Amino acid sequence: MEICDRMKISQSTFAARRRALLEQLPVGSLALIAGAELATRNRDAEYPFRQHSDFYYLTGFNEPGSVLLLIPGREEGEVVLFCPPRDPQLEIWTGYRAGPEGCVERFGADQAFALTELDERLPLLLNGRKRLYYALGSDEALDSRVRGWLNSIRAKSRQGAEAPEELVLVDNLLHEMRLFKGPEELAVMREAARISGAAHTAAMRSCRPGGYEYQLEAAIQAHCISQGARFQAYSPIVGGGANGCILHYIENDAPLQDGELVLIDAGCELDCYASDITRTFPINGRFSAEQRALYELVLKANQACIDAAAPGVPWNAVHELSVRVLTEGLVELGLLQGEVEALIEAGAYTEFYMHRIGHWLGMDVHDVGNYKVGGEWRPLQPGMVMTIEPGLYVSPHNAKVEARWRGIGIRIEDNILITETGCEVLTAAAPKAVAEIEALMAQA
Repeated sequence: MEICDRMKISQSTFAARRRALLEQLPVGSLALIAGAELATRNRDAEYPFRQHSDFYYLTGFNEPGSVLLLIPGREEGEVVLFCPPRDPQLEIWTGYRAGPEGCVERFGADQAFALTELDERLPLLLNGRKRLYYALGSDEALDSRVRGWLNSIRAKSRQGAEAPEELVLVDNLLHEMRLFKGPEELAVMREAARISGAAHTAAMRSCRPGGYEYQLEAAIQAHCISQGARFQAYSPIVGGGANGCILHYIENDAPLQDGELVLIDAGCELDCYASDITRTFPINGRFSAEQRALYELVLKANQACIDAAAPGVPWNAVHELSVRVLTEGLVELGLLQGEVEALIEAGAYTEFYMHRIGHWLGMDVHDVGNYKVGGEWRPLQPGMVMTIEPGLYVSPHNAKVEARWRGIGIRIEDNILITETGCEVLTAAAPKAVAEIEALMAQA
């Protein structure tokens, strides 16, 4: 099936975002936001193109190398796009282009020009502007071109040309906007979460001892693609047994052993919006006593943090709660010895829980937005989307614990939207209760 229009961001929303950013720019300034370039995979083969998130957020335009200019107060038009030119011969090979005319007609530009005109026109557009908003340091090649445009203006100062006096990072304004999701974004993210949750369910159904990690990866990707989500938001992690203790394991080529767990961290991307789900389950469909004990502890932390996530709660308070729940549980199970407060103070839990509770989620899987404001942890607010992903990882080489615990890696990750009264779990349909997982796998 194709992604229907209701699961794509509308052009009216892109226009509203540009207007919101323009209203934050002072008259006499110019904001430059660049799109992504094609990336070579090997020789003459390229990676699948994925547009730069900031550029797509403001345009919905998916052609490589493009540049957006927002110029408040400009009489000839405040929204200017530079795009790949139309080339009928090239389009036979690589597909149709919008061209400057299409950028005006279909993508809301006031003016549009071919990329071949960029070096000629940019110094003219920058001339006389007092401030340039630009993501300096994100792209060395573009940084060099920007310096060239500025220097070309300075070289004409005796003719009255004036280069911008200030360079300001556009990221602060734009990323604050991206942190808060609107209705259309949330509709897309709910659908991405639904598709990914069903993909995890499909992987559970297909799992068998003697199979391979990549077969579960294939089940995940096949389901997502069948639902119109062709791309994953990140490289899937499928770690069987001790591989589940490697946080960013992506080899996904080991056999699945009877009696072990498998950890799958995977989520599709839909219209450039990410989902991010982790589920851990027994390869043979039944948890052992040790696996169940650790799993129930991680699930307890997962649910406690979801219950705590609400407007006004500081970001770090959710993480601190996960630390407390996991540390208390590790003491009860005998994997840590001592007083809970002292263990937390000493960071003893990091031997088993070495990452934080989560991250912002949106167009990037580790999405933009400040976690602190004015040196203080940011309070959660409605419209923010984040992950809740506690985990426990008992290294196979950890001689401090009994052998029966070693090599067990567990993470349970959900995506939540902060609402006016608490939070909405976008990934609720992905099974995570022990009884639910075992019943599902028994039916398969």
